[in-house]
Amino acid sequence: MRIEYHRTLIADHVRLAAYRDALARVIRKGETVVADIGTGTGILAFIAAKLGAKKVYAYEMAEIGAVAERLRALNRVRAVELVPGRSTEILDPPRADVVVTETLGNFALEENLVETMNDARARHLKPGGVLIPGSVEQFVCPVVAPRLYDDLAAWDRVGTAVGLEFDLSPARVMSMNNVYIRTLRPDELLERGAAARVWDSVDFKASNRLARKGSGEWTFRSPATVYGLAIWWSAALGPDVTLATSPLGAPTHWEQLFFPALEPIRLAAGEMLTAEIRTKTSEEAGTDIAWSLAVNGARGRERVRQAMSLAKGFLP
Repeated sequence: MRIEYHRTLIADHVRLAAYRDALARVIRKGETVVADIGTGTGILAFIAAKLGAKKVYAYEMAEIGAVAERLRALNRVRAVELVPGRSTEILDPPRADVVVTETLGNFALEENLVETMNDARARHLKPGGVLIPGSVEQFVCPVVAPRLYDDLAAWDRVGTAVGLEFDLSPARVMSMNNVYIRTLRPDELLERGAAARVWDSVDFKASNRLARKGSGEWTFRSPATVYGLAIWWSAALGPDVTLATSPLGAPTHWEQLFFPALEPIRLAAGEMLTAEIRTKTSEEAGTDIAWSLAVNGARGRERVRQAMSLAKGFLP
């Protein structure tokens, strides 16, 4: 199963082309030293070497590193040195002109990207060096089509399916307090996705907090029903190279995230929806996410508030 995951990464040509373009813009043949953090099968390290990097330190803590070493030898990529272990735990690592990492998940930060980049900037990167990605923005947009929500609300239809009455609402509530990896279509989003807001922005040139929070607001011009939120990200790999998981762009192996509402929220024209999102990701505790939805009427008074979190979605 692990190699199948890496096959999907290799098969994502949008991803590979973006990283190739970003590396090609900063590697000086025979001079540039690169650190590839979370190298996996080693493909980004190999690309850097083929582009002329003088030396590439490829860090990998998982067993896939053994595959990377075999591929390195097979392809005679002599500039690449596999370093087993987590980059944050390497003592006195060699400094690089370029640090590249693709430790990005469907939720951008779930693979400890902030912690990795904080450490990379402080200990792995030479002064004035280049980080790839240099920044990440996370987007949020209301979902106004019922497809994904209705799928999660299957608890409501069990009784009808068997001709008996059941109340499965506690399990239903747990379902709505989870985050789902799904592919969303533009027509399922408010204004076909043009209403997306940036709820979080991370600049890796600075030290960043592991806890993130942000919000988005929308005033509805016509009546609509909101079933949850769609979340995606955009990573700046270079001044003119971007890699994104937007449902409006080229598809990648990543998908978007669906944050459900507890109940569908009906809004009238002139009402405002506010979404608030809080996340924290660490190696020790994993990823925790909480989100809320609130509606203010045309006169400004709050009439709806729903609060969801992963903590409420786990089995007791």
